[in-house]
Amino acid sequence: MLRKFQRNGIWYLRGTVAGQRVYESTRIGDEKAAETLRIRREAEILERVTLGRRATVTFAEAALTYLESGGEGRFLAPILAHFGPRFRLVDLDNEALNAAARALYPTAAPSTINRQLVTPVSAVYQMAADDGLVPPRRFRRRKVDDARLRWLTPDEAERLIAAADARTAVQIEFLLGTGCRVGEMIALQRADLHLDTGEAWIGRAKNGRPRMVRLPTRTRRLLAATGLPEAGAVFRTPKGMPYVQRANMGGQIQAAFNAARDKAKLEAKGPRRVTPHTLRHTWATWYYAQTRDFGGLMDLGGWEKADMANRYRKIAPAWLADELRAKGWVFDSDHNQPEDTTNAKRTG
Repeated sequence: MLRKFQRNGIWYLRGTVAGQRVYESTRIGDEKAAETLRIRREAEILERVTLGRRATVTFAEAALTYLESGGEGRFLAPILAHFGPRFRLVDLDNEALNAAARALYPTAAPSTINRQLVTPVSAVYQMAADDGLVPPRRFRRRKVDDARLRWLTPDEAERLIAAADARTAVQIEFLLGTGCRVGEMIALQRADLHLDTGEAWIGRAKNGRPRMVRLPTRTRRLLAATGLPEAGAVFRTPKGMPYVQRANMGGQIQAAFNAARDKAKLEAKGPRRVTPHTLRHTWATWYYAQTRDFGGLMDLGGWEKADMANRYRKIAPAWLADELRAKGWVFDSDHNQPEDTTNAKRTG
């Protein structure tokens, strides 16, 4: 049996229940609330001993194990708050997931629900299933209409670049030339940018899998002529400071990007809305249209699954490859030979 005692105004629990020794803080100072917690804690231990951990492990416990194992915690906080500390993992099914979607993301697009709810929940559950705590289960993803995912033509891209301020124009060209996510771009360090070979090492990838990306000659020359810092972050704020890494990747450059988009008269609303992430879709479409190298697309884009790479690579008209070359966007490795950039201007 558990008994409670008070120390420095906080109630603690101590005792043995079904052979399990307990000594823990309730973290509360109210005696009635502490007594309620004591009774509940005893019941939880008895239930676990009777039914086994497989039947009683909670989503919160499974999420903690997932995070301690290096899992991505970017979207877990609201999910944990929704399910609470005592929601059992075995009770997690598509009905519970749908209820969470209605509560957390009532007006969100299907792609947002997939990214910020279904994917993290599936990852936590799958790890628990691998550990034998729950039976395998697949969670239903929302259907995303790929036709609604936008990419830019070369002419549209040129309009966007021309409409941007000098700092934002360089960022846009880098994203178009490499397919990087905004978060990966702003995390890029000078030591990881290799202008001599036309490559950049993306050590802080969204999926945790570092990769090397290639810089088309156009992008490489622009970076070399821009004036790069000797060390630290390559891309910086208007005040010359490194960007702050935040959960809403893309938000760091959103205002400047939106100003350029509006000036270029590109869509700001609806299914064809142009955002910084549109540039990643654009790169995938451009790269494949010119190279027909699907393996390279997956490697350089950092996609582990072919279906995800296919979502980004859109069906493009036959003229796109030649139009890209005419604008200086050359992704064929044979046409992007290393060149001397040692005399490029560099500033601190």
